[in-house]
Amino acid sequence: MTEDKIEDLNGLKIRLREFAKARDWNQFHSPKNLSMALSVEVAEIAEHFQWLTEEQSKDLPKHKLAEVETELADTLIYLIRLADKLNIDLIRAALNKIEINEQKYSVDKAKGNAKKYTEFNK
Repeated sequence: MTEDKIEDLNGLKIRLREFAKARDWNQFHSPKNLSMALSVEVAEIAEHFQWLTEEQSKDLPKHKLAEVETELADTLIYLIRLADKLNIDLIRAALNKIEINEQKYSVDKAKGNAKKYTEFNK
C-alpha cells in the first residue's frame, strides 16, 4: 500500500499492520508496550513546549515545527497500533466521547470557561 492510496484512518491502520508484520514486530506490540511507547512520544511533544511562553508556543521556528510534526506522527502511529491491537475503532470512540462531552460541557455553562464540568455549580 502506498501513501497515495491511504485515504482514511483505516487505511493508515492497515499500512501500519503491514509495516509491523514485515519486520516481525508484532511480538513487541503488546498493548502494554504500545501504551508505554505512546506515553514517551507524548512527553517528547511536551518537551518542545516546556519552557516556552504561550506566544512562543504558537509561533515555532520551522525546524522546531518539523520536530514537533515528527513527534505527533510517532504519537499517532502508536495510538493507531494500540487501538488496532485492542480492536477499538478510534473514529467511533472519538465520536462517542464528543457526545459525552457535549452532555458534560453544555455550551451555556462551558463557553469561554476552562473549568472542569464538576466545578460548574460551585
